[in-house]
Amino acid sequence: MIASYLEDHLIVLGVKPVAQWSVKGNVVQQYLQKDLAGVPLIPHDLPPEVVMSYNPDLLIVDSAEMVAGDRYSQYAKITTTIAVGTEKNNDWRQELLTVGDVLNKKEEAKKVLADYEAKAKDAREQLKKAIGTQSAAALWVTGKAVFVVDEHLSSGDLLYKDLGLTIPEVVKEASKQNDANWKPLSTEKLAELNADHLFVVQGKGVNMDEMKKDPIWLQMPAVKNGHVYVFDDSSSWLYTGAIANSHMIDDVLKSVVK
Repeated sequence: MIASYLEDHLIVLGVKPVAQWSVKGNVVQQYLQKDLAGVPLIPHDLPPEVVMSYNPDLLIVDSAEMVAGDRYSQYAKITTTIAVGTEKNNDWRQELLTVGDVLNKKEEAKKVLADYEAKAKDAREQLKKAIGTQSAAALWVTGKAVFVVDEHLSSGDLLYKDLGLTIPEVVKEASKQNDANWKPLSTEKLAELNADHLFVVQGKGVNMDEMKKDPIWLQMPAVKNGHVYVFDDSSSWLYTGAIANSHMIDDVLKSVVK
């Protein structure tokens, strides 16, 4: 089977796909590679001829957009095809349950979620004791721009909903821009980001030591107080799902709870 960009759900349900999501021929979800070792890559836009070459017994896609136009009929000629969500940004919990349903692993999916919720609750309580109502933000620093995570999506959903950390005003404002997981931040807005803690995803080729010399960076509260935690882009911070979020919870606790 193929379930591109849904591999986090497959792995927690004990299923290995015949091909895995990729972009630009070599960018993959690095945090899953221990479980996906040896699984060949398939382009993220799932060209029908490439899907056919793997002869999958099932194709699951993560949004109706992926099967728009005549794409569904093209895929349906190859194999049974199911879209597990209608939105560009589906709730990962519902997505996991739907994938579990499709794979006849509904109870396993419920157990994964229950275990995750228990872990998040425990982490939330530890954080409250350690830092009270302090705020946090996740930034993704690339060679071209600095992005901040949406308050409702990806690691933003984890920081604010699951872990109960306070949302900085800059993050609230940026979250209104568009439906992307990560929003570009202007220099002015970066200067206004009064977060107590910063979780920074360091893009390829970015020198954080150089960035730390930037006057704007130096005056930020989290930087002044030594509360900046840097992760490379092979970490799970750009993704979402039971495995990704569990890794992020571990990262947050190791960083913040002394």
